[in-house]
Amino acid sequence: MAAVAKVTTTAISKQSQPTPYQLDPDQTLKASRALLQHIQAETKRLQQASSKKSLLAASDSDSEDDAAADATAPIWLTLTTKQHIVDKNRLKPSKIAVPHPLNTSPDLRICLITTDPQRAVKNVVADASFPQHLKSRISRIIGYTKLKARYKTFEQLRELLSEHDLFLADDRIVTRLPAILGKVFYKGTSKRPIPIMIADPRRDKMNKPQTSKEGGGAAPTSPAALAKEIEKAINAVPVSLRPGTLVAVRVGLSSFKPEQLSENISTIVSRLIEKHVVKGWRNVRGIHIKGQSSFAVPIWLADDLWTEHDDIITATNDNEEDIQQGQKRKRHAASTIGPQAGSRKRLKEDERKNGKSVADQEAARARKSKLAAQKAKVFEEQV
Repeated sequence: MAAVAKVTTTAISKQSQPTPYQLDPDQTLKASRALLQHIQAETKRLQQASSKKSLLAASDSDSEDDAAADATAPIWLTLTTKQHIVDKNRLKPSKIAVPHPLNTSPDLRICLITTDPQRAVKNVVADASFPQHLKSRISRIIGYTKLKARYKTFEQLRELLSEHDLFLADDRIVTRLPAILGKVFYKGTSKRPIPIMIADPRRDKMNKPQTSKEGGGAAPTSPAALAKEIEKAINAVPVSLRPGTLVAVRVGLSSFKPEQLSENISTIVSRLIEKHVVKGWRNVRGIHIKGQSSFAVPIWLADDLWTEHDDIITATNDNEEDIQQGQKRKRHAASTIGPQAGSRKRLKEDERKNGKSVADQEAARARKSKLAAQKAKVFEEQV
């Protein structure tokens, strides 16, 4: 029992030590530089190995596509906590604005999922005052009812996923999309629909009693306001929370500079802890960054393992007695295991059925044998 007391004393001493409740900028920059160098070196090694093994020389277009794919490889930030972040899935993700956006390609293909009727949103996008650089990126606008009726099979959903780079959805229906899009969009992919506000808030309040089941009924917002919402979604990173102690967020690309990646990490960590982590930094256990197939580089680790002193169980005399009683119960349970366990179990079942103890049964057998002896003696005397 002394070992238990020693462990708990060590834990309490670690709890009392001060914890750096902020990221170290130098450590973040060092980790970003090391990870990017590793990703670039690993990519170069794989390209050289594939070129040596290939018997046919790859065309220029194929090599350019591979280089572009390597440049757009995401870098993830994983934050682990001591207690659960949430107890259930949050179907409506949140957004965190970053100084260096990840969606910078001019050829970005955006799919806009709207409420019914979709024609109202199409008219807003087609308006002359709507920014042209955003209009060229929106490749499709589809309503909730049409999405539900047209995309039913796994293959159709896979095709829709591959045709677009970013999915934006009206915040009034985004929580109902998992039932339609399924695991194709919500399991192992970074293309979950990002919520944006399409309806005019003032008109939405006026038309709230007439809203339909699909979330329609309110007129869409102005072209300038809708463009601003789309710009916010493009320049932000989505955060999806699940039950557990881990949350993963995309913080950059392999083509980023170490300074850019470091600034994104600092912004996302501060906003993520402030907005989603209960008890703040005291509940954070570790922060790492990693590539798609690289090792995780730590940038912050907690010194203590608990959030409060009440979470630590000290080894007192009462606890020692409870532990000893638990060990006795374990030994008693182990004694009932073996070849004789079945007979003892049957004997106990017989006792429960007859409602008698072993002593009562022995006394009854003694009375029966005594009565049988008396009967035999009487029979002999009569003869």
